[in-house]
Amino acid sequence: MVFVKMAEDVGEAPAALQEAMGREMEQAFADGMMIDAGGLGSVSQATEIRLAGGEITTTDGPYAEAKEVVGGYSIIDVRSDDEAVASARRVLELHHEHWPSWEGSVEVRRIWGGDQDEQQA
Repeated sequence: MVFVKMAEDVGEAPAALQEAMGREMEQAFADGMMIDAGGLGSVSQATEIRLAGGEITTTDGPYAEAKEVVGGYSIIDVRSDDEAVASARRVLELHHEHWPSWEGSVEVRRIWGGDQDEQQA
């Protein structure tokens, strides 16, 4: 799984980036590499349920302590960790090319369990 993390108030992506990402994702879906992808709603509309100190609490967003939030995700099916990292790096390359002032990160994590094999990221 690939997470795109950024400041919440980063604003809307430029049209050129949206188009480039759309083309990239369309090709990844066509190649069978991308299984699912999407953007995530604002943390101002999120609810966190936490277990701490033996108690369960519920907190509605926004969260003052959040420096970066996950703004989007994709689930990819790759043959190696290197291929997953290369795919994630491509996301940052497109951001750099089409939105040079954007700052954030992309995180790659394996998905374990179910009927998915160990190479799915």
